[in-house]
Amino acid sequence: MSDIHIHRQHHLGLKAALDIAQQWAEQAEREFDMRCAFAESPDGHEVNFSRSGVNGTLKVTKDSFELNAKLGFLLGAFKDRIESEIASNLDRLLGAEGKPPKQRG
Repeated sequence: MSDIHIHRQHHLGLKAALDIAQQWAEQAEREFDMRCAFAESPDGHEVNFSRSGVNGTLKVTKDSFELNAKLGFLLGAFKDRIESEIASNLDRLLGAEGKPPKQRG
């Protein structure tokens, strides 16, 4: 199994962050045939997502998004591409607000 971990800080507050999480979940369902369900957690909210070969959570708080996913054997070969696509989609939804600083070098 391959693991994906993506973390983004933001200054949106919980309500706006939940709106973005809803958009992300709708896009994941539509484009990747994911099953998504929202749940409240002690320190925020979570979107639990799954489909054949992948499952994970998107934890949403007033100041961060944290996505953790486990890829099955077959999808593990595409981990880098999948991780890049998920990060890109989340960054696009967050706009410049949630993007990490560009690295120089």
